[in-house]
Amino acid sequence: MGWFRAGSSVAKLASRRTLSQGGLYTARSRIVPSQNHYFHTTVFKSKAQSAPVPRPVPLSKLTDSFLDGTSSVYLEELQRAWEADPDSVDESWDNFFRNFVGQAATSPGISGQTIQESMRLLLLVRAYQVNGHMKAKLDPLGLEEREIPDDLDPALYGFTEADLDREFFLGVWRMSGFLSENRPVQTLRSILTRLEQAYCGSIGFEYMNIADREKCNWLRDKIETPTPMQYNRQRREVILDRLIWSTQFENFLATKWTTAKRFGLEGGETLIPGMKEMFDRAADLGVESIVIGMPHRGRLNVLGNVVRKPLRQIFSEFSGGTKPVDEVGLYTGTGDVKYHLGTSYDRPTRGGKRIHLSLVANPSHLEAVDPVVVGKTRAKQYYSNDVDRTKNMAVLIHGDGSFAGQGVVYETLHLSALANYTTGGTIHIVVNNQVAFTTDPRAGRSSQYCTDVAKALNAPIFHVNGDDVEAVVHACELAAEWRQTFHSDVVVDLVCYRRFGHNEIDEPSFTQPKMYKIIRNHPSALQIYQNKLLESGQVMKEDIGWISEKVSKILNEEFLASKDYVPKRRDWLSAYWTGFKSPEQLSRVRNTGVKPEILKNVGKAITTLPDNFKPHRAVKKVYDQRAQMIETGEGLDWAIGEALAFATLLVEGNHVRLSGQDVERGTFSHRHSVLHDQETGEQYCPLDHVIINQNEEMFTVSNRVWCARI
Repeated sequence: MGWFRAGSSVAKLASRRTLSQGGLYTARSRIVPSQNHYFHTTVFKSKAQSAPVPRPVPLSKLTDSFLDGTSSVYLEELQRAWEADPDSVDESWDNFFRNFVGQAATSPGISGQTIQESMRLLLLVRAYQVNGHMKAKLDPLGLEEREIPDDLDPALYGFTEADLDREFFLGVWRMSGFLSENRPVQTLRSILTRLEQAYCGSIGFEYMNIADREKCNWLRDKIETPTPMQYNRQRREVILDRLIWSTQFENFLATKWTTAKRFGLEGGETLIPGMKEMFDRAADLGVESIVIGMPHRGRLNVLGNVVRKPLRQIFSEFSGGTKPVDEVGLYTGTGDVKYHLGTSYDRPTRGGKRIHLSLVANPSHLEAVDPVVVGKTRAKQYYSNDVDRTKNMAVLIHGDGSFAGQGVVYETLHLSALANYTTGGTIHIVVNNQVAFTTDPRAGRSSQYCTDVAKALNAPIFHVNGDDVEAVVHACELAAEWRQTFHSDVVVDLVCYRRFGHNEIDEPSFTQPKMYKIIRNHPSALQIYQNKLLESGQVMKEDIGWISEKVSKILNEEFLASKDYVPKRRDWLSAYWTGFKSPEQLSRVRNTGVKPEILKNVGKAITTLPDNFKPHRAVKKVYDQRAQMIETGEGLDWAIGEALAFATLLVEGNHVRLSGQDVERGTFSHRHSVLHDQETGEQYCPLDHVIINQNEEMFTVSNRVWCARI
C-alpha cells in the first residue's frame, strides 16, 4: 500500500517498461514443474536485447549517495531537478536517472537493469503482502485446491533461480515490516525466505484492503518479523495442557455417552487453547469482562474448559439431571438442551488477573445471538462507565456456513462502527470445519473464503490452520491486540475439520466420502503437537503422561460427583439478575403515575429549544403546541405522553434507549425527538437536557440500518 506508492512516478515508469514493454524475459503459457519452490508457474526465455546491458555489480560494494534515499518526495524532487539540469545533482544520481529513463549509461556502476530489477522486486514484495494468503498452508486435510496467483511467482518479474543469491537494492522505506530494517541490499533468497515465512505458513493474513496506512504498518510490524514466532518451554507447556483438556473432554463424553448428541469439537480442539490465550492477552491489555456468543458446535467444551461451568453439572445434564431449586422470583423459562445453555464465571488469567466471562444462551438459530451479545456488551459499557470501550469486549464464534450465509451476521457487522451501536470492536472466530451440515463450500457461498463478508468493514482476517495450535494461539493473541489497539472488528478463520457428522450419530460419508476417508486416518491436533514437542526436546514423554493422567483423574472424579449433583439455580442467571421479577410477579396492576408538578417541570424542559436554534417551521409549530399542552394540561396526545414517560424515567435515574428504523423522527412524523437546524444542520435532542449535567448517553435515540422498506 503505502510503500507501493513510494517513488510513484519512478515505480510506475519502471513497472511499465519492465512488465508491459518487455523486461529481460517474456512469459510463455506452458506450465512445468520447477526444482525450486519459489518458482512455480512459468517458463521464461531470453528476449533479444537492442543494446548491450551493463553487467550488474554487487550492490553492497557500492557507496553511491543515492542508496540513502528514504522517501518518494525526495526521489521525485531529485528527478525534477535532474530533468531541469543534470549537473545539479550528484554524479551517482545523474547515473541513476540516465539509466532509469533508458538513456545511455555514463558509468559502469549502476545499470538500468539493476534499477528495473529493484522496482520489480518491490512489486513482488507487495504481491506477497496482498496475496500471500493464497499460498499459505491452511487446510489440515490438504483437500482444498487453490491456484497460486501468478504474481507470487518470481519468474513473472524476470527472476530466475540463478538470481537467488544475487544482491538487490530494496531501499530504506518509512514503513513497518522488514523493509524498514535499514538493510537496503539483500539477496533474493533472503527476501523470498522472509516473505514465505511471514505470509505462506500456517497463517494467511488478509489486510491489504484496509485503506488506513497506520493499521497496515502495525500489522506488518507483527507479521514481517525477523524470525518466525516461537514460544518458550513454559508457554508450550501451558498450551499443551489446554489442548489436552480440550481433547480429553471430548473423548470422555464420547466414552460415557456413546449415543448422545453433543456437537463435539473433534477436529477443532485448538479453539480452546486459542480462546484461553486470547482472553489472557485481552486481560493483560485492560479487558475486565467478555460477553461470548456461539452456536452449539463445541459449546460444551467452551462451557467446561473456558468459562468453567462445573463439569459435574455438565455430566449431570447428560444423565438427565434435575431441575434447579430455590428459584423464587426468577424468570426461569422452560429450559433447553444442554448444548444451548450459557453460564458466567470470574476466571483467573495466566497473567494473574481476573476476567468476567459470560456465555449467552443461544437457540438452534445459529447466529441469532450475535446482536444480543453486542447489545449486552454495549449495556455493560454504559453501566460500568466504560467510555473508551476497552474494559468490556464481545467475542462471537461462528460456523463457516452460517457466517457466509446468514443475513444477521452482516447486519451485526454493519452496526459495528455506528456511533450509537459500536462496542469498540468485536472479535469473530469462525470454526471453519469446511462443511455446513452436509453442504460443501462451493455450494454454500460464491466467495473464496467464508469470511469475505467481513471485508466490507475493512476488518483484518487471519486464516489459520487448525492443526497448528501455536499458530492458532498466535492468531488469537494478535486479534486481541488489534481490538484493544484500534477498537474495531477482527476475524480469526480457524480452518479445521469435523471428525464426526453434524452430530455424533449422523453419517457424514453419505455426502462427503472423500473428506471422511482422509479424516479417518488423520492424526489429531494433540498428536501432532505432542510429536512436535518431543522432537524439540523441550517436553518429555513423562511430562505429557503426567498431564494426561491429571486431566483423566479430574474428569472421573467430576463424573462420580455428578450422580448426586443438584443445581441451586439457573447458573447463567447470576447475581446481576437479582431483583428481576417473573411474569407472574409482574402481572398485577401497579401505580406508575408521577406528581403533576414533576410533569410540568420536565414538560417545560422537553419543549424548550435554544434561542439560536432554527428548526423546520412545521416542527416549531409542533413544539409550540406541546408547550401549550403542558401549560394548560389539555389536549395531550400520544407523542407528548411518550416524551413525558421517557423524561420521568430519566428523572428517576433510568437509562432510556430507543433504537430502530426512523425512531428519531418517528415513521409517521409524530415523535420528533431529534431536531435539525434548517440553516446549519446542527442537531438538538430536548430529552438530552432534562436534568442538570445529564450524561449524553443516558437518553439515546438512534436510527438504525433499514431492513423492512426500500
